[in-house]
Formats: sequence, structure tokens, C-alpha cells
Amino acid sequence: MDILNKIQSNTGQLALLIDPEKTKNEEHLIELVRKAEFALIDFFFVGGSTVTRKEIETVVSGLKKHTSIPVVLFPGSGNQLSEHADALLFLNLISGRNPDFLSGHHVSCAEEVLEMNMEVIPTSYILIDGGKMTSVAYVSQTTPIPRENSSISLKTGIAGYLMGQKLTYFDAGSGALQSVPEKLISELKQKIDTPVIVGGGIRSIEQIEQFKQAGANVIVIGNKIEENMDFLLDIASYQKTSFRAD
Repeated sequence: MDILNKIQSNTGQLALLIDPEKTKNEEHLIELVRKAEFALIDFFFVGGSTVTRKEIETVVSGLKKHTSIPVVLFPGSGNQLSEHADALLFLNLISGRNPDFLSGHHVSCAEEVLEMNMEVIPTSYILIDGGKMTSVAYVSQTTPIPRENSSISLKTGIAGYLMGQKLTYFDAGSGALQSVPEKLISELKQKIDTPVIVGGGIRSIEQIEQFKQAGANVIVIGNKIEENMDFLLDIASYQKTSFRAD
């Protein structure tokens, strides 16, 4: 399966972000999969700021066992790998200046990634201030771009594109109080032809629809599902209505 082509094929696709540290057991994972399938979720993203290799392997293997929904690695470090995943977002944290997240982690895992039978997608990863200190900002020791300064965010996205990145990922971080401004996605897409993923602080159907209208290819939901798995039932209703409207 060509994950990059699938991502860029449409707007308004949905990804469910699973943090292995918060996955209780296999029964919990199976319930999550069943509800995600009912909600017509397009991707599972797996990763976290402080997750171990073993935790990644356990969740990815469990997902591949119980669903055909594509599993994409969203790593917080160079050791968060699993050869069983369908693709890896090779994240370049270009909104920060920490060399470990610009190239250090990439060098440490490069040879292993090359030998894996997995699609690797070079991705511009851009942190936007979501109103609170998030795990990814703390662990990466980077300062998010101020939410109101869309000019810096826009230029950063363009720079990633010019450096050859295949995807642009705007993230307000797990548990953000505010999501990324919708207009940032539409403004970037007016400038360059790049698929856009957006995540962090997305907690309502209304936000999902707004990001879809702004042109986001993939909208990532994480904390909201951790707090209330039945939000996937609301997404299922939205998906049915959306498909009828389309």
C-alpha cells in the first residue's frame, strides 16, 4: 500500500493517534479497533514522546493482527520503530533548533530504517503553540511557534517543502488547549502543493469539519479518544453524513 498516495488522495481523512504508554491491554486495543473501523478511520498513527521500542512493537503487532487499517509510525525518537508498520513518518522538527530532532535521531536509526520493508515518508514537523506546555515540546526542548504568528509558520512550511519534505505536519501537541489555526492550512496550500496533516487539541466534530474545509488531508485525533472512546461513535455519524453530502 502506498501510504503517501493515500494521504494526498483526499482531504478530511482521519487518523487515530495511539500512545502505547496509554494502551491498557489487548482487550482495550481490540475495542478501540472495532470502534475505529465503525467510524471509518483511515489511519492509525502510533507513537509518543517517551515510548519504548517494546511498547511500540506490542501495539503495532496488535493492530496488524486485528485490523486492515494502515498503521503509520509517528515516532518521538529514533528507537520507536517496528518492521510490522506500513509506513514511517520520518519527522524533521524544523520549527525547533534542537539538532537531535533535526538530524540526530535520524542518523542513529538510518541504517535500520533503510533495511526495513517499510514506506518512509520525509515529513516537515512543525509545532504550533496550543496554549500549554506539551510533552513533545518538553522532551524535544523546542519552543513552539506562537499561534498568532502565522507568517513564521507559513514560511517554515514552505522551507520544508523546498528542502524536499513530502508531507507537512502541523501539531499543537497532545492535550493542547487550542488547535492549529485552520487558516494556516489553507494559506500554505495556496502557496505550495503539499499534503498537510494536522493534530493537537482537536476535540469536536465541528473542528474536524473546519480542518477538512481548510484542506487538511489528514486530521489526527488523540486525547479526545483517550478520554472518551465513544467519541468514535460521533465520528461515525459524522462520516455517514459527510459521505452523503459529498
